[in-house]
Amino acid sequence: MAGCLSTAAGWPLSAPEVNRLQATMHAVATIVAVTWVAFWIYWLASAAGVKAARHRWGRFAGARVAMVLVVVLLVRAKVFRGQTITDDPWLEGVGLVVFLGGLAVAVWARRQLGRNWGEPMAEKLDPELVTAGPYRRIRHPIYSGIILAMVGTALAVDWYWLIIVGLVGGYFVFSAVKEEQYMTERFPDTYPAYKRSTKMLVPFLL
Repeated sequence: MAGCLSTAAGWPLSAPEVNRLQATMHAVATIVAVTWVAFWIYWLASAAGVKAARHRWGRFAGARVAMVLVVVLLVRAKVFRGQTITDDPWLEGVGLVVFLGGLAVAVWARRQLGRNWGEPMAEKLDPELVTAGPYRRIRHPIYSGIILAMVGTALAVDWYWLIIVGLVGGYFVFSAVKEEQYMTERFPDTYPAYKRSTKMLVPFLL
């Protein structure tokens, strides 16, 4: 790997420069991995005390099982093995910023929901329509933030992880559609207007 590293202008790097670059690449990958672990620990811990919900796992089991099977098949096919870590420091920097920004949006939205947070497609027994914070612009900022963080991970670590972005992103869109159907039923007088004034995942676009 060291022999193929070069500057943006095409000049080969010296051995010390290659060592520094490789150390930086692995440091960025470690930061991303540790931050993901910390994020999910926080996510699981913050689930305590949320409002009761009805989980209809059977209704959407097909979508969940399909996504898991695709991931298992990709892992067994060794799609994610033997790939090199991103060797462009600028791309790593951009990816790290996007990654941290995405997680920040997800945490912000999670805190804004408070006890109204639930798992994808869970139906709260006593829901509230939250429209403050990031919900003023998009209806599913948690999904947006996690997708953004995964895109940042792909940029900073390995482009092959965009496959996971596509799979999880598709699942989130499916979940968002089902959740909006439920919210429209629960808030027929207010949710349609809120839906018209916001976007699903990306402000001003989508």
